[in-house]
Amino acid sequence: MMYGMMMNYKSDKDLKLVLCMHCMNVCKITEKKCSKCNSKLKQRDTYSLVKTLCFCIIAIIFLVPANLLPMMEVTTLGVVQSNTIFDGIVYFFQTKSYFIAFIIFIASIAVPIFKLAVLLYLLYVTKFNKTTLARNATKYYRIIKFIGKWSMLDIFVVALMIVMVQFGNLSNISAGFAAIAFTIVVISTMLATESFDTRLLWDKD
Repeated sequence: MMYGMMMNYKSDKDLKLVLCMHCMNVCKITEKKCSKCNSKLKQRDTYSLVKTLCFCIIAIIFLVPANLLPMMEVTTLGVVQSNTIFDGIVYFFQTKSYFIAFIIFIASIAVPIFKLAVLLYLLYVTKFNKTTLARNATKYYRIIKFIGKWSMLDIFVVALMIVMVQFGNLSNISAGFAAIAFTIVVISTMLATESFDTRLLWDKD
């Protein structure tokens, strides 16, 4: 029964209407600008899937070096030591700073992977017209959209890790390539989320 209800719905496209993505106001298809917020109306973003996929690919490419290459280089008494994100997590775990270790793991590893997994799932649902999954897919999108508001926290946490290690060891620290890669991952996932047009989830063709 639920499947039948899901298949009988009509989207704004079917009703010859346009949903404003800025204020969620429903307008007539003949209108060029939203009557409520004056934003430019577009029934669908033609290049939404392409843009989202491109940003996802960029994020996936840089996610590997972000986690495997040195996030920072610590110089203590002339001795240079490179540290990855995993090294930072292990360091705080060994010093019994479990909460900080947990936050770094969630912000720098779990969240980016989760966001990418959801985005790829959204692309799958849209590309293969899995409209029966549209409701759940929309919920997942809202979750990563909410997380996106805190995306800069990821970078802040990594910066905090560097500062705390520096104060703990009285060492000089410089950012490694992984810091740049991690920033690219964060920005790419943010842009991928913003590029995805959720209205495409409900289109039957």
